[in-house]
Amino acid sequence: MLRRFLIIALLWAGTASAQDMDAPIQTVLQEHGEIIQKSSRRTIQPAIDALAESDLGDARVVLERWQAREMWFEEETGLFVFAEEGPDRTLVLFDVAGGAEIGTAPKGDYKQLKPNSGIRGLIGAALVQFQLRDPEMAARRDALDAIERNAEASHLGALRAVKDSEEDPALAARMDRLERLLTIAFDEDDTARIAAIESFAGDLAVDVRAALNPLVETRLDVAESTDATPLVLGRDISEADAYARLVAEGLAPARPGADAIRDALIANIDDGAVQGIAVASLDTDDARAATYARLVEAGLADALITDAEAESLLRSFVFYESFIGAPLEVAEAAERVLAGIETKVALNQGLDLGLDALSLASIYFLAAIGLAITFGVMGVINMAHGEFIMMGAYTGYVVQLFVPDYTLSILVAIPLAFAVTFGAGVAMERLVIRWLYHRPLETLLATFGISIALQQLAKNIFGTQARPLTAPGWLDGSWVLNDVVSISYIRIAIFVLALLFLALFLFVMNRTRLGLEVRAVTQNPRMAASMGINPDRINMLTFGFGSGIAGIAGVAIGLYAKVTSEMGADYIVQSFMTVVVGGVGNIWGTLLGATMVGTLQKGIEWLNPSNTLAAQTYMILFIILFIQFRPRGIIPLKGRAAEA
Repeated sequence: MLRRFLIIALLWAGTASAQDMDAPIQTVLQEHGEIIQKSSRRTIQPAIDALAESDLGDARVVLERWQAREMWFEEETGLFVFAEEGPDRTLVLFDVAGGAEIGTAPKGDYKQLKPNSGIRGLIGAALVQFQLRDPEMAARRDALDAIERNAEASHLGALRAVKDSEEDPALAARMDRLERLLTIAFDEDDTARIAAIESFAGDLAVDVRAALNPLVETRLDVAESTDATPLVLGRDISEADAYARLVAEGLAPARPGADAIRDALIANIDDGAVQGIAVASLDTDDARAATYARLVEAGLADALITDAEAESLLRSFVFYESFIGAPLEVAEAAERVLAGIETKVALNQGLDLGLDALSLASIYFLAAIGLAITFGVMGVINMAHGEFIMMGAYTGYVVQLFVPDYTLSILVAIPLAFAVTFGAGVAMERLVIRWLYHRPLETLLATFGISIALQQLAKNIFGTQARPLTAPGWLDGSWVLNDVVSISYIRIAIFVLALLFLALFLFVMNRTRLGLEVRAVTQNPRMAASMGINPDRINMLTFGFGSGIAGIAGVAIGLYAKVTSEMGADYIVQSFMTVVVGGVGNIWGTLLGATMVGTLQKGIEWLNPSNTLAAQTYMILFIILFIQFRPRGIIPLKGRAAEA
């Protein structure tokens, strides 16, 4: 070793005289120089561990610059340096001990260390212990992120060494949690592992279940007798699986299946026959089994095991499950905690499903409230109601083209969408609907034609591709209760908007002259006319009001759904179902109908998550069945709507 350093000193006398050849960090590098230069993922770990465990002040810098591919070595002597490329194919050299510049040298004399992604990952894991002690909180946070992504046994000691000295409460809590998770995974003390497992009782986080599930992994074992709880054949384990386990353990002969019998028969065909039996006659299972038995007698095939013999073998052994992921006490503790967690997960999944159903119900309520007004008060089957929703969404999109502030644009779009669709509704009532009162079939056909025309008009103006209606930044993300229950802020906003519209509708209908006149026309239009109320005017305003609310619903729905010319068609069926189920023309019935339809749809989707179309089909069938028993809905309306 001394001779080598003398040679290095002589070779570097001119260009590297400032380098400390005997620096401890250089010594560590030289001791592992061969495997460092080789840079193999399989052999590099001892060198990385030596640097990380050296307690040298330069170790962290060496690991960081090695990871960044800034470390080189002189090919002839093996001396390590930091280097930066200079002009004319030269390198500017820096001492690995302290980082001081030591001169320049030709680039051809040195070779760059280029660790691959695997080696960089190992270096990153080693750097964690330095980063956990870093005075910068951001560096310590990055270290915890690295541990969460790729935890190793070496991180456990590093966390235990620093967690009690961490001053930031949030980081200290993260360190404590990670230390317990790593204790479960890597600690050799079963008592410590059990204590860490029990500390997570009731914790719904995914990382906890990911840490505990491997501990309760089991395998099927077989023995003549055991103290373990035996599995019941046919209930806990199938007889086929149990026999396969006997075969795997060499405790029973394999049972030739149909394929094996066929292959044996084919292999022994001689002149169109097997053991003197013509191949053409082997067209039944019994014939093939009898011929196979002849092959067994001739020693040309393995003997068949009868069902009775197989059952006898199965009854002579005990089958049980044994833990293979952890010692028995640790696995049982993990199993107990997981059982509690799964119960809590199920309860929270129910809560999450309820929130989803409530969110969907608020969307259906917004989409249907305008239809409840027009259909309930006027008895008009408006198939173009979905297109008013679409018009409202496109109004919001156009507003955002001119008002880049998303919050302000939504505040402008809501009243503007009401005005646009109110005007469109009034125009539609004056030009078409007023001539078709009390003619429901003609009204349905006319509004269906208007629906198609409005869709085509939207395609001509905006094209066929979906247009963005961007929500304000404060609506980004979700309200997260835990790893199971969450709901997006946009859906919360739609729920709040639905409540506001419910309050607005109740105010208009119960506290304004328009509402009084609407209720009068609804209950008895002739009597209302005799009292000086103009039913024709009320019909026009009512239809416009319902259409305007549909436009506002379009802005709300467009914040999370695609804005296309067909978007209204996605809600028209559900809107009619909501109105009919709740009770035509009754706002409280519409609210209950939306809740029922939304809950039913989410419940069916939960039972059959892979087929949403089937869920909608089942929902429609249920609604049809419901209407057979409640033809006028949950809360029927009295007056003209009821008569219609």
